[in-house]
Amino acid sequence: MATTPAPATKPLHLVYTVTNIQHKVRMLDGTKVSYSSWVKLFQLHAKGYKVMSHTDGTQSPAKTDTEYEAWAEIDAIVLQWIYGTLSDDLLVRVLVTESTAYEAWSRIKAIFLNNKGSRVAALEHEFNNLTLKSMSSLEAYCQKLKELGSQLNDVDCPVNDQQLVLQLVRGLPAEYDIITSYINQILPTWETACSMLELEHHR
Repeated sequence: MATTPAPATKPLHLVYTVTNIQHKVRMLDGTKVSYSSWVKLFQLHAKGYKVMSHTDGTQSPAKTDTEYEAWAEIDAIVLQWIYGTLSDDLLVRVLVTESTAYEAWSRIKAIFLNNKGSRVAALEHEFNNLTLKSMSSLEAYCQKLKELGSQLNDVDCPVNDQQLVLQLVRGLPAEYDIITSYINQILPTWETACSMLELEHHR
């Protein structure tokens, strides 16, 4: 008597293999980690673990669909990823009782991309007026300027390497005049300009 073969078991979805998303995606706080950087990192892992459809607006299965329960479980995990990579301040603003991953994703996007005009004006003012004297160290100055550049990129006001370098030297005091003049002439990359200033500072 022939035996009926057992139905093939569906392989475990890759999303279940992630034990700690914070080891893969840095915490979004809007300053040290900009929105655009967080999105790039998150989407990189979402693509690798085959869950991009949970953040790109793809229609979910109907609740009557046999696939819905499995989809809802995976969506809950992606939602945990999102909530788990937000700073406490941001989490309070987007955490709701009932939400899909895409809804939470959209709420975060709205926080960073709504009211662009006023955000651009405030960020540009801070970027254009930042000086070394207002910061605790040269390293902090360079880091802050880079962060402001990233935040401006988030609101569709791109800041390229050359603009960063020009603003970097613009905010330096008179004792850096020689190296400032040289940097203005050769316009090196951001990393090179920062390294040159560090060497001059130690010298």
